[in-house]
Amino acid sequence: MQGNETTPRQNPVIGPPTETPGGKGRLKIFLGFAAGTGKTYAMLDEARRRKGRGQDVVVGVVDPHGRKDTSEHLEGLEEVQSKVSQHEGKTYREVDVDAVIARRPQLVLVDELAHTNAPGSQRKQRWEDVDALLLAGINVLSTLDVQNLESLNDQVHDITGVRVLDTVPDRLMQEATEVEMVDATPRALIHRLERGDVVPDEERSENLEKLFREGSLSALRELAFREIAERVDEDVLSQGAKGKVERPWAARDRVMICISPTQPSMRLLRRGWRIGQRLHAEVVAVYVEDEAPSAKEQQMLDNDFSLAERLAMPTVRLKGDAADELIKYAKENNITQLVIGHSSRSRVHELLRASIVSSLIRELRTIDILVVATEKHHDSGH
Repeated sequence: MQGNETTPRQNPVIGPPTETPGGKGRLKIFLGFAAGTGKTYAMLDEARRRKGRGQDVVVGVVDPHGRKDTSEHLEGLEEVQSKVSQHEGKTYREVDVDAVIARRPQLVLVDELAHTNAPGSQRKQRWEDVDALLLAGINVLSTLDVQNLESLNDQVHDITGVRVLDTVPDRLMQEATEVEMVDATPRALIHRLERGDVVPDEERSENLEKLFREGSLSALRELAFREIAERVDEDVLSQGAKGKVERPWAARDRVMICISPTQPSMRLLRRGWRIGQRLHAEVVAVYVEDEAPSAKEQQMLDNDFSLAERLAMPTVRLKGDAADELIKYAKENNITQLVIGHSSRSRVHELLRASIVSSLIRELRTIDILVVATEKHHDSGH
């Protein structure tokens, strides 16, 4: 490879290959923090090496985005014909999952894990296509930017001012056999954007400009490094649990997230989920119904529980007095961390909410309680 800016700088692979249960395929993710870091190029480089070692490799779908070096790296790799469709003047190219399964290669390349499929497709998002391929026992190489992780949606919005619409459940990162970060400096990415090497000038959008501010890129890069660091921690914990690392192990933490029926809890759920990941803790979302929710409240609850499902977080619904039920559940289930939202309603409701928090603090003296600020407007999650 030539030593130019379009050649990605790759960090050591995190997570050695392991056998997957039930004949399920293995997933390797090339992780970046923005478009143009070289994730697709690195994925193609890996595919060419594997093909050179005799593996049966095919391309499911790869979009070079007009980049000459990426297109050249595709040469010599067999491509399974992708599905092409038109919608509102836009051309969509999607991986033909059935065709790939019928071809049964050892390895398939499926670019852009967070991509939303064309309207009318069998599956809404590309990561669902990848799930189907893995279940069929086919190994997959794919690419992902850190801002597309579901649990980071609020942090990315706070950093960049952009609400990312195409998100991927964090479990994909957790279930991946390998995650390899493909790095570049923020300044190098800005130069690539200015030269038209990231996207053609006519495709540059306001959101892309926000993401490609140097401060935003630096913060996103730090988020990506943190993801890799947490992945290292998980690998060490896994090895320790298998007796391969000699060190004392503390009892497992349990995080309880208190969902409110009167305000959106999506930011709260993502924050609590991230806390659980850092602590390697079990996480549960708990909702207490003291009266039937209004139509608006039910919609908010539906959104909250939908997010919890995407994060693979168990949910519990209780009935009765909110403070009493939360205290009882926390004690009976050995909760070690409790996360609750700060009220954004009227002074009267704030006083009522404060009484709930006061009761929790008074009765749960051995549990750490975190009160998280919530947005005043309705959080749609995207």
